[in-house]
Amino acid sequence: MPLTPQQLADPKVVGAVTRLEFHAREVVEGYISGLHKSPYHGFSVEFAQHREYTPGDEIRYIDWKVAARSDRYYVKEFEEETNLKAHLLVDTSESMRYKGRRREFTKLEYASILAAGLSSLLIQQRDAAGLVLFNDGVQKNIPPRATGTHFTLLLEALATAESKPKSALAPTFHEIAEQVRRKGLIVIFSDLFGDLEDVVGGLRHFRHRGHEVIVFQILDEDEINFPFNDLTKFEGLELEPELLVDPRGIREEYLQAFNSFCTELERRCREIRVDLVRTVTSDPAADALSKYLSGRRGKK
Repeated sequence: MPLTPQQLADPKVVGAVTRLEFHAREVVEGYISGLHKSPYHGFSVEFAQHREYTPGDEIRYIDWKVAARSDRYYVKEFEEETNLKAHLLVDTSESMRYKGRRREFTKLEYASILAAGLSSLLIQQRDAAGLVLFNDGVQKNIPPRATGTHFTLLLEALATAESKPKSALAPTFHEIAEQVRRKGLIVIFSDLFGDLEDVVGGLRHFRHRGHEVIVFQILDEDEINFPFNDLTKFEGLELEPELLVDPRGIREEYLQAFNSFCTELERRCREIRVDLVRTVTSDPAADALSKYLSGRRGKK
């Protein structure tokens, strides 16, 4: 059973990040980093949506034109234009559905909990959070907003995310980089399994457009330690064939290739100033997110 929106908004995670702040490290669309947690006096506002009038709402926000057409009262909700617009990219490919033995969450569920926690913090700061779900391409793109009702929309999208076999990382990154014109924050939740050159090329495109980029690489302990001993059938999750092998015969080669990939990925991300946060689904999500956010404070 997939996680519900209520489960994705894990109180432990939301509670842990509520005590923290997110500071943009770089200049974001003309404003100095860190200003986005100010009260925003004097910033412009833009119309976000209508909602039905309830007693206690200010009368000045009633849309009288809509009332004249429908005989019902609706109020206008506005979104303050903030320093920071964040786009959270969640990989929903089949490899993210993996869940090792005695694990509580799949990699996708874990990624979704992290994304929910971070979006909760951003909206709490009155920054705007958006969501992109992707696998073999962009499946859903919800533009950033900073309203409480928008957080509910993000949770519902995460809870109903559908998977497809293949994850097209590089084309997706290039597509989104061209669409997001305002400099902001790109946060990616993925195992990043794919051609290394293509992945880094996509990340570099975001940096070229002036975005700050954070990547949460979501891994299962099985992928890190390869703890299999008996004859095992490995199912191909992304259009790869099934393999029935003795894992003891391939463990050393697998671990060497896996560690080499992770080491090179880390080096390449460091070169282009992309934050790479390696997370394991066996670690509490609240700890993983709060540890990273706390560690940002002393970095420039």
